[in-house]
Amino acid sequence: MPSRVRLAARCSRVLLSPWARFAVLVLLLAAAGAAVLAWHPQRLMTAHGWQPHTSGGTAVLLFAVAYGLCTVAFVPRPLLNAAAGALYGIHAGLPAAIGGTVLGAGLAFLLGRFLGRDAVRPLLRGRVALSLDRQLSRHGFRSTLALRLFPGVPFAAANYAAAISRIRLLPFLTATAAGCAANTAAYVVAGSRAASPTSPVFLLALGFLAVTGVAAALIARGARGRSRTAGEAPPDVTAPADARTEAAAVSDAAPPATAGAKSA
Repeated sequence: MPSRVRLAARCSRVLLSPWARFAVLVLLLAAAGAAVLAWHPQRLMTAHGWQPHTSGGTAVLLFAVAYGLCTVAFVPRPLLNAAAGALYGIHAGLPAAIGGTVLGAGLAFLLGRFLGRDAVRPLLRGRVALSLDRQLSRHGFRSTLALRLFPGVPFAAANYAAAISRIRLLPFLTATAAGCAANTAAYVVAGSRAASPTSPVFLLALGFLAVTGVAAALIARGARGRSRTAGEAPPDVTAPADARTEAAAVSDAAPPATAGAKSA
């Protein structure tokens, strides 16, 4: 009997080890991705594919739940946002899209926190990864808000990066809702007016998305330029130090020569 207890304890330790939980996370995400490729759940978000047997607030709630699950399965959020506008209009589609965004972010965060963090966190290497982890851990709400406001950051990548850090769940979710609201609203408005692509509202929504996309590209380009400049800076900074070192060496060597001249 004691041997069976020890065997059960060993098995439980192995199954609950960080790498075993990480393997479960990888399998879940792989299964979700395979389901997206096989069944194309984004088609369910179109007017012809999404036909729940309910109406009103219940249908909007079901859509928000489906939205959150689809984001965990890597379905693109712009498609889901546009579908929310096309199906429910602006007034109901925007709360459904934001609710689904927060739900999907929370699900991914919890999966990453409980299944992947203990295995991945000790492997963090590199200046960029450590800097991002430090910012998310120390300034969780502000850093998450910046990630959500920047259109070029993938939604899933930001979720799992936050899960690996020490940020708490509530600041992460509130920053997600606040940071994703503007772009989500633009896609919902565009989806609600997709039937009339020449309407001023549709054109304004597309213009906003275009401006934010260009701004994101410019910011990313500037960040790359600053990183290159920072990478070239060390040789210029260390050169004066080397000169000072050589001058100090010469000055240290000078007194014995002077003493020798006096004695001579």
